[in-house]
Amino acid sequence: MSLPAEMRAIEIKQPGGPEVLVPAKRKAPQPAKGEVLIRVAAAGVNRPDILQRQGGYAPPPGASDLPGLEVAGEIVALGPEAARWKVGDKVTALVAGGGYAEFCAAPAAQCLPIPGKLEMVEAAALPETFFTVWTNVFDRGRLKAGESFLVHGGSSGIGTTAIQLASHFGARVFTTAGSANKCSKCKDLGASVAIDYKTEDFVAVIDQETGGKGIDVILDMVGGDYIGRNLKSLAVEGRLVQIAFLKGAKAEVNFAGVMMKRQTITGSTLRPRSVAEKGAIAKALEEKVWPLLASGKIRPLIHATFPLEQAAEAHRLMESSAHVGKIVLTL
Repeated sequence: MSLPAEMRAIEIKQPGGPEVLVPAKRKAPQPAKGEVLIRVAAAGVNRPDILQRQGGYAPPPGASDLPGLEVAGEIVALGPEAARWKVGDKVTALVAGGGYAEFCAAPAAQCLPIPGKLEMVEAAALPETFFTVWTNVFDRGRLKAGESFLVHGGSSGIGTTAIQLASHFGARVFTTAGSANKCSKCKDLGASVAIDYKTEDFVAVIDQETGGKGIDVILDMVGGDYIGRNLKSLAVEGRLVQIAFLKGAKAEVNFAGVMMKRQTITGSTLRPRSVAEKGAIAKALEEKVWPLLASGKIRPLIHATFPLEQAAEAHRLMESSAHVGKIVLTL
């Protein structure tokens, strides 16, 4: 089909607040070797987008400077060696940048079919959170059925995904959230214990709820003083998986407890990893998780959608932390 030379996109004019996100015209990308070109129907909004907008999370070498790490849409062109896909396929994809645009080039290995009867908006809310949760909770954290699991920020996109997956695969799920309403919604998704961090001490609640045993796997995106508190809440042989630092990346930690309990501290970032690594995660998701999405046993939770040109408003909502689940841009 004939493709336009230009496309609508959202640029980061300069580092700053949401107001620096501006609609612009850009040259439409061309798919390189191993890539497909997607006409974007919807694009997810994530915390890393905010960090990039603020100047604190630069795209990896070779990636688009446009924000946006996940899209859903229709494949309209194929680069050389774009195995599996054909023009007209409906897909959702994890990308290293460029999602806030009318067209987006994506590695073929990082594309997945839209599961079941999910709408484009729902499909666009999958890749960033599901790739992140799968690789960190189940690969790095080695969560198994019968174990206990804690995710902080249970009402976030990562949190709502982690609660559903951990619960489905047989873990007892704990979470923290910032209000009674958010805690209630986390329980609806499968959390056994939801702790309002504004009124309760999660360390004390976990100690009581587990009879002093602690949690087997903790997924944390808060950092700061949570790091030491997480370690206090970890069980013997417990695993702390760090994926972000909303309260800072530095903390004073007494490692004697880590030694005594034989704990593991690990973490990862997704964006800089190779296409091969992300492709392996995609294969695991398609095998183990996509059938659950197709059957409706788990679903992405959509809080709000905004037209692409209102990306600044979407960022303001995310920074307010008033949302439960995902925020998505539509085209």
